[in-house]
Amino acid sequence: MTFDEMAAIHAACFTTPRPWSAAEIASILDSTFAFVLTEPSGFLIGRVVAGEAELITLAVDPGARKRGTGGRLVDGFLAEARARGAESVFLEVLASNLPAQSLYARKGFEQKGKRRGYYHSPEGTRLDALVLARAI
Repeated sequence: MTFDEMAAIHAACFTTPRPWSAAEIASILDSTFAFVLTEPSGFLIGRVVAGEAELITLAVDPGARKRGTGGRLVDGFLAEARARGAESVFLEVLASNLPAQSLYARKGFEQKGKRRGYYHSPEGTRLDALVLARAI
């Protein structure tokens, strides 16, 4: 999957947080700690540093949801994080994104905190993020 294809999927999935450009995705993946997992209709970017993994973003084309793509990507992320030496994983998710929270709960993530005003909507509203985590 190209950076342009990833950016198009990201734009179809997100307004808050704002979607990333192909250049921003390429920049994130330029880090020695970052990795990407892809499926034809989605992708996941993660990183592992000092025994801790972060799920940076997960995007599945809205027209291809409810087919297990997100779950497979999260499973792949957990396996890759483990292979890279991670002992725990975390992520931030928009507090109002209930479908994503449901997916992460099914994969063993639990809420560990809240970041008030972490995200900014296109209208300038500050929105909370939940911090979810789990051991590997």
